[in-house]
Amino acid sequence: MSGARASQVSVRDAAVEAAVPPEPPGTWRAATIVFTRELAAYFDTRIAYVYGSAFIILANLVFMNDFFLAGAADMSGWFERLPLLAAVFLPAVTMRLWAEERRHRTLEVLLTLPVKPAAPVLGKFLAGLALYGVFLAGSLPIVAMLAWLAEPDWGRIAAAYVGTLLLGVFCLAAGQFLSAVTADQIVAFVASAVLFIILVVLGDPRVAAVLDGLAPALAAGSLLRDAVSPLPHYEGFVQGAVALSGLIYFLGTGAVLLASTIVVLEFHRT
Repeated sequence: MSGARASQVSVRDAAVEAAVPPEPPGTWRAATIVFTRELAAYFDTRIAYVYGSAFIILANLVFMNDFFLAGAADMSGWFERLPLLAAVFLPAVTMRLWAEERRHRTLEVLLTLPVKPAAPVLGKFLAGLALYGVFLAGSLPIVAMLAWLAEPDWGRIAAAYVGTLLLGVFCLAAGQFLSAVTADQIVAFVASAVLFIILVVLGDPRVAAVLDGLAPALAAGSLLRDAVSPLPHYEGFVQGAVALSGLIYFLGTGAVLLASTIVVLEFHRT
């Protein structure tokens, strides 16, 4: 009797446990799941191979041309041209993040899951950042070549890589936000690319001088260059200076843009 009663109790407990819905995953665990899915999607759809190969070939070819012409054992030329390449290639990485969810009508399903919108936003952002890291890893043969041919300034190169990574944080966060506010991948790509190119151009001292000349009293060109464009902050890292102002600019704007994406998704969720 006692054995049968114990068996009945265990069966009842198992039924109760099965009837109770599982506890929803935490924000970080849910972000990890989204990160894994998105990173795999980049490679499954050949985005990583096509864009990565094009980015690495263009960046390295431009550097090799400058290297043989100037004969300088440093990577300044590579880092100086990277913002324009990032302005074209990173929008291609971010354009599909939320626009594709809308196209496949999976956005509503994703937003009804028992997780906070911060989880998928963070997961998608980290997946894009990981892919961007793969792009940057394509420059490591240049580092090896410089180490073999000369004794470059390793501190300056390390600082430039930090600035390059932070520039990616800004661009990927902005691209994800623009992908969240539009239902079309092409619109998200064009909007992101145009925005990044404008921001890079505004950071050019020549453009700032022209804008200052149009309205000397306002000094609009200098204001836009110093306060809006990421280029001056990025150039500081390329020159070897890891400045607190640059860290605040890139990490601060990245956090604001990611938070804005969360707000957009919360609006669609309600």
